[in-house]
Amino acid sequence: MNNFSDYINQYTNGKKVCILGFGREGKSTYRILEKYGAQASLAIADLNNVDREANGLPESVELICGKDYQSCLDRFDMVFKSPGIVLEKPLSELSCYITCETQVFFECFREQIIGITGTKGKSTVTSLIYHVLHENGVDCRIAGNIGIPVFDIAEGMEENTVVVCELSCHQLEYMTVSPKYAIFLNLYEEHLDHYGTLENYYNAKKNIYLHQNSEDDLLINSDIAPKEYNTWHTYTVSDKDKSADVYVKDGVIYYGDPYVIPVDRIKLLGVHNHYNIAVAYYIAMMYMDENEFTEALCTFEPLSHRLEYVDTVRGIRWYDDSISTACATAISALQSVPGAGTILIGGMDRGIDYTSLVDFLADFNVKVICMEASGKRVYDMIQAKDDFKDKSRVYYADHLEDAVKLAAEITPEGKSCVMSPAAASYGIFKNFEERGDAFKKLVAGLE
Repeated sequence: MNNFSDYINQYTNGKKVCILGFGREGKSTYRILEKYGAQASLAIADLNNVDREANGLPESVELICGKDYQSCLDRFDMVFKSPGIVLEKPLSELSCYITCETQVFFECFREQIIGITGTKGKSTVTSLIYHVLHENGVDCRIAGNIGIPVFDIAEGMEENTVVVCELSCHQLEYMTVSPKYAIFLNLYEEHLDHYGTLENYYNAKKNIYLHQNSEDDLLINSDIAPKEYNTWHTYTVSDKDKSADVYVKDGVIYYGDPYVIPVDRIKLLGVHNHYNIAVAYYIAMMYMDENEFTEALCTFEPLSHRLEYVDTVRGIRWYDDSISTACATAISALQSVPGAGTILIGGMDRGIDYTSLVDFLADFNVKVICMEASGKRVYDMIQAKDDFKDKSRVYYADHLEDAVKLAAEITPEGKSCVMSPAAASYGIFKNFEERGDAFKKLVAGLE
């Protein structure tokens, strides 16, 4: 069923409904429920205070705010949970039905959705797929974890409208429906403060394909491909495994006839982005030919804070890779920026294993500035590593401001300094965007 307004009406008919979390998605949910819903009552629950007047909320909408905001949930038939909210009780201990925008939207439109998840690269791949489709005249919309709630694009959907949807682990955690086309890019240690183990984190992500049927497509990194799905429409993608259905190496994508990535014409920096391009190429070939894909690829503007060139100041090229929250992305950053001279590492300590990064840095001739809590752990690991070459190139600075000042002093002229923290920003900055913006301001202040 894809008559969205009717579906919302039937979905909420006669039910006591609560919106849990009143941020961007919660407000989107409220707008749609207020317009199309047939709920018996509506409430909003949030840890923070919700201003009734500023948000135009009528007296009929109950507000439940403060530290006990989740204690009310069992009073309701249905709870729309925002992805940023962590439930204080497991589902088994709640009598209410937990749902979310993504669940409802997928129930309506799953046949039209290309869903993308993974620890790293999902925003780039989502944006790139949308760009090449849009540039070639495909009726498409972009939404999800990219910053656009799915309810914001739901009205006016046609049967041939394609939705390119970025999906986080928090959006997928309780999903019972999967998209027609699922893309699972990779899996690294992340969000362990919430999930505890990599397995739990993976289990949340797996919902992107777990509820697919035999007519659906799954494109997944060969390292994490589920063996039990090999008889379905499962395709692997890799830059290491030549037997993968989609294989990319040395700037060439092997999927059907080899496709040479026009590396001298594109703005996506780094070999790791060749993998992302290969994923987009797989999808694009359903809608266009190679020449059309190439023309669109060459006009794609990379997203901010993803190996973004900032400026050349004091003879140093500065790069913002604030999106980096894993060892693999910091390693890719060093392998991708031209003439890497210094890397800034560290942020919130979420307990991830930094062994692979420390091992890489041991033999990679670059100056390392560690900062914040996770950076201190990396610094201590390096000092304890007997075979780390030249520990005099490793420094510790308390915060980002100190790290940038130090980098300006020790980075050789003509070299690059990249902030690729391999750590979350929370507790220090609001998000990785704020961290990246702060880095850019500090660099500008060096002039």
